Order: sequence, then C-alpha cells, then structure tokens
Amino acid sequence: MSKRDKESNQIKDLIPQMLKENKLKKGMDQIQVKEVWQEVMGMGVANYTESVSLKNGVLLVRLKSSALREELNYGKSKIVSMMNKALNQVEIKEVKLI
Repeated sequence: MSKRDKESNQIKDLIPQMLKENKLKKGMDQIQVKEVWQEVMGMGVANYTESVSLKNGVLLVRLKSSALREELNYGKSKIVSMMNKALNQVEIKEVKLI
C-alpha cells in the first residue's frame, strides 16, 4: 500500500503545511491584512486608504487624508486589538499611519 492510502489528511490540515513549505505564508498574510482592514475600519476609512501592509508586527497604513490620519492616531490601540481579533491571532503590535 502506498503512503497515501494509509493516511487520511484533511485539506484544512494540509493547507497550512503547504503554505509553510512553499514560503507563501507572508504573502497570504498580506492579502488577509488588507481584507481585514476594509472589514474592520469600514468603507469610509477604506476609501481614504492608499495601502496597507504588515511587516515585523507593524501595520503600515498610508492614508490620503491628513485629517483622518490625525483622528485615527487617537485610537491606535483599539485598531490593534480589533485587527488582531479579526485575524484570530496576535500578529500586530503597532500601527503606523503615514
């Protein structure tokens, strides 16, 4: 019998392993962070967002509006907790609004 016949693996168990082996996790995380930013912050903020990226636990958000940037600066800790909750893991330690 082949190894495939002996083991019964579910896709949900195989996908994380495949992402790790092929070094695709960082790219998938970037896509997920962009999607979660839109969900968490809403379309009002998303419309003024030029780019969102995650690097070494720092969420970098480039905004088109300086007024919005100043307003969001007051709620950085709340943004971190909402994003981490939506991502189902503690990945973001800091938010930088530029």
